[in-house]
Amino acid sequence: MRSRPSPSGCCPASRTPTLPEAVFDLPDSDATDRLGAAIARLLAPGEAVLLYGPLGMGKSTLARGLVRAMTTPDEDVPSPTFTLVQFYDSDPPVAHFDLYRLTRPGEAAEIGLDEALDEGCAVIEWPERLGDDPAAWLGPDRLTVTLAEAGEGRLATVSGAGAWEEKLKDLHV
Repeated sequence: MRSRPSPSGCCPASRTPTLPEAVFDLPDSDATDRLGAAIARLLAPGEAVLLYGPLGMGKSTLARGLVRAMTTPDEDVPSPTFTLVQFYDSDPPVAHFDLYRLTRPGEAAEIGLDEALDEGCAVIEWPERLGDDPAAWLGPDRLTVTLAEAGEGRLATVSGAGAWEEKLKDLHV
């Protein structure tokens, strides 16, 4: 992990504050699973994990690692591409959303995003489908993971808002 802490204090009016950020090298799918499991250990009710990145970048793999760490290692965790959401019994309960097929942000409420965050936590693929301000849907405590190609593997840039600003320091793979 490489860490880039944000500057403390207020930023000039021309700049927005930078959130704490960490970067993880993910050479293979096992490393991506481990990052998901590491996130799961810190996830609390009301919190959301937002997964950004192009098709095939490993969002579902990371979500699968997270859900299996919260349930059982052999939990069947299909990609919710067509069902849009899968709910899992764990402590706290976790919901896995794939918003790729949403046509408007309001559909997220129709498939239970609000209830999922009221009762537990959520991992969300394609959060950009929530509109210009996904944070308005999700509350203050969010972890954002952006996956990108890095040679043969992937690079995960992770930033935290709310409670995750502090928790990010404890995120170790």
